[in-house]
Amino acid sequence: MTELAYAKLNLSLDILGRRPDGYHDLRMVMQTVDLADEVTVEPGGGQVTVQTNLSFLPCDRRNLAAAAALRFQEAVRPDLDGAAISICKHIPVCAGLAGGSSDAAAVLRALNELTGAGLTPDRLAALGETVGSDVPYCVLGGTALAEGRGERLTPLTPLPPCDVVLCKPGWSVSTPVLFAQADGKKLRRRPDTAGLLAALEAGDLTGAARRMYNVFEDVLTPREWSGVQAIKNTLIQHGALGASMSGTGPTVFGLFASRAAAWAAYEELKQTGQETFLARTV
Repeated sequence: MTELAYAKLNLSLDILGRRPDGYHDLRMVMQTVDLADEVTVEPGGGQVTVQTNLSFLPCDRRNLAAAAALRFQEAVRPDLDGAAISICKHIPVCAGLAGGSSDAAAVLRALNELTGAGLTPDRLAALGETVGSDVPYCVLGGTALAEGRGERLTPLTPLPPCDVVLCKPGWSVSTPVLFAQADGKKLRRRPDTAGLLAALEAGDLTGAARRMYNVFEDVLTPREWSGVQAIKNTLIQHGALGASMSGTGPTVFGLFASRAAAWAAYEELKQTGQETFLARTV
């Protein structure tokens, strides 16, 4: 069985504080887009195996897809007897788009269907929480408010359909380093989450796009910040209704009401040699 593992965007991301367990309380509005990995799962074989089209990715339980299969076997179907997982990656790696978490979610959905386990989406999302903080959202997808570590989800009025241009600079950022930098810095700007939720409720794409913000942009190094701003400026100059960084980055995305404008932005950014994609909301 082949499942699509959709990329995740953070329309907003706010850090509310550090928790006693070492994690952070977050408040985020999440959205899926149709940039997706293809995840094929075949039960059996005696062990869980993973192969991908990217040779540098781990194929043991460090790969969240393998961890998800092992967790499903332990908690739901001890008689599973392993699974062969094949992943064709399209979502860039270490990009703030939850590619690994989405692959894990796709494995859970596929095994639930293939084994006839019959877990509801909410129960499957709860199982995903034991694999990773973004996995519950990736199981369910759509437009949602994510709180806690990201596992507490509230479905929202869907973002009006639109085109999305995504661009990942030619460098990556460390999630633990960014959280540490956020802990040591007074964040000067916060997303207008209430305004964003109201715009979604009203079906106001422009209002939602203009309220997008990610507090991690405040803790980037000057070089990283400049790179992110350059992409945002290109997107806005080509007519994006709003632009922001997703997750802990460094991917930047813009929302477009016009396909022609989105295509022009995509073409310009692609010429810079950065990983660039044209997608639609899901």
